[in-house]
Amino acid sequence: MAREHIHVLNALDVAKTQWYHSLQIIIAGMGFFTDAYDLFCISLVTKLLGRIYYHVDGAGKPGTLPPNVSAAVNGVAFCGTLSGQLFFGWLGDKMGRKKVYGMTLMIMVICSIGSGLSFGHSPNSVLATLCFFRFWLGFGIGGDYPLSATIMSEYSNKKTRGSFIAAVFAMQGFGILGGGIFAIIISAAFKARFDAPAYEVDPVGSTVPQADYIWRIIVMVGALPAALTYYWRMKMPETARYTALVAKNAQQAAADMSKVLQVEIQSETNKEEAQGKPSFGLFSKEFLRRHGLHLLGTASTWFLLDIAFYSQNLFQKDIFSAIGWIPPAKTMNALDEVYRIARAQTLIALCSTVPGYWFTVALIDRIGRFAIQLMGFFFMTVFMFALAIPYDHWTHKDNRIGFVVIYSLTFFFANFGPNATTFVVPAEIFPARFRSTCHGISSASGKLGAIVGAFGFLYLAQNKDKSKTDAGYPAGIGVKNSLIVLGVVNILGFCFTFLVPEPNGKSLEEMSGENEEEEPTKEGSYNNNNNNNNRTVPYV
Repeated sequence: MAREHIHVLNALDVAKTQWYHSLQIIIAGMGFFTDAYDLFCISLVTKLLGRIYYHVDGAGKPGTLPPNVSAAVNGVAFCGTLSGQLFFGWLGDKMGRKKVYGMTLMIMVICSIGSGLSFGHSPNSVLATLCFFRFWLGFGIGGDYPLSATIMSEYSNKKTRGSFIAAVFAMQGFGILGGGIFAIIISAAFKARFDAPAYEVDPVGSTVPQADYIWRIIVMVGALPAALTYYWRMKMPETARYTALVAKNAQQAAADMSKVLQVEIQSETNKEEAQGKPSFGLFSKEFLRRHGLHLLGTASTWFLLDIAFYSQNLFQKDIFSAIGWIPPAKTMNALDEVYRIARAQTLIALCSTVPGYWFTVALIDRIGRFAIQLMGFFFMTVFMFALAIPYDHWTHKDNRIGFVVIYSLTFFFANFGPNATTFVVPAEIFPARFRSTCHGISSASGKLGAIVGAFGFLYLAQNKDKSKTDAGYPAGIGVKNSLIVLGVVNILGFCFTFLVPEPNGKSLEEMSGENEEEEPTKEGSYNNNNNNNNRTVPYV
């Protein structure tokens, strides 16, 4: 590695935590706040959409979205996210982190606003418009995953890099919380202004015409936090690691980081190393030898984690009903139902989701990514089996509070565990020229798991008796067997964690092996500069 690289990258590795690091967490974190708000706010309004657009005269219960429409509304953003993770991950390595970072934000702003608009008044046209914009919203959100993680890792110092990246991801918890709180405020305001009877009293009158504004306002407000951070994203310089190691301009990297860190960083030559070509390409034999199992480890653990994590939708309706947070739909009007669903999701986020993320932020640089991920998968396995094996016991009314406690602990250890670490590690262990792409591949694998967890298990968990399944669904294997399958999925996640190395306390170049790579323009000059350190990287 050339001397200029070492100067500027060492300066980043040993830099004290300062205001600029906090600003980066806020800029990247607000993107993740928006991502979570946009992805999860749809679950607050799907019941309302069913009441407004699929009301059946004379039916004993309020209208609900048909299974295929519900799957499309909830799943289309996941498909867009998966596509965006792959595309923008690749583009971030080709064009630079900064240029692509602004694009993803603008897509999110435009599509958040578009989601609340409709071309036509029929159910088909409204839902088609919503699905179209939510796919492209997901596409923009997908780009935020690899870019935010990569940018934060490349700006951070060695000592606190894990907690900085985890803090960006932890803003997801606040996004979910923010969505719930905003939905509570909006629905309460509309309830106060437009009172309506319960569905069982007046089926038509229970859904006031103004209810159609609520879901549009909730989905469109997601544009605000993204728009507010656009200016700051455009002001930030390209990361020094991209400029020095990929664009091969160490002088520019030193100049950028001198301004950012307010420290004088000398660059001794001008783009001398720009003639050199990278020693190996993505998916080459050398890449697969050095990083193949690492990529398999990060992709497989994220895939398996998200199957379990997104299966939580299976049980929320039962849990909320069991503890009396959400009464039967026919006893409420449309606005009351939105209010109660939002309140329930806010309480879950406050008690389980948010604390888990911040435990990770506090401890990731002390006990390491590997230990947190293993511990998380272990406890998720234990609690899934604790729910599954005596499942009949938990169905009795007197025991349901215990079910809720164990359920909450399962997702606490998902967030204080693999849900955070699977985001952090892929941004630390791959070479700079592939870092964004490999993070995109890993996160796209996770979203594939999310699709399996959210929709595969929705069908799988249906009652074995066809007469007892939800409307429109075929018979499944039942909730108990589904929980056992999820427990096995967590065991596999525990096992695949052993493919992932521990980056705690090491520089990005040490982890990725870039210190080892031969500089073609200076044969032998600095090849052995950090070889002793590189031996600590557990290539497999």
